[in-house]
Amino acid sequence: MIKVWYNENCSKCAEAKKILEESGQEFEIFEYLKNDINGDDVKELIKLLKISDVKDMMRVKEDEYKLLGLSNENTSDAELIGAMVLFPKLIERPIIIKENRAVIARPMENLVKLLG
Repeated sequence: MIKVWYNENCSKCAEAKKILEESGQEFEIFEYLKNDINGDDVKELIKLLKISDVKDMMRVKEDEYKLLGLSNENTSDAELIGAMVLFPKLIERPIIIKENRAVIARPMENLVKLLG
């Protein structure tokens, strides 16, 4: 089943949900801002997204990103992951997981490719 890391206040999340509904594929919504996440959850996303730079899945324009000094090139992956656990709004969205793959649906074409 497809899982969507979803923020109800995000227009891109709503757009992704609509595409999934129209595709007829079953999916579940995971409201990551309302549910507890941990470092293992974030590490699993990193693995599924197949990214080498953790910052690629972060919302770098959020105030917390700047306030925590996360743009510093010496910030470790562990510190970045910890920041996303404490401040999940730092996680880019929507993230769509299908089987052993995931994409950040920005642009939405990433979702379309994942659906096949």
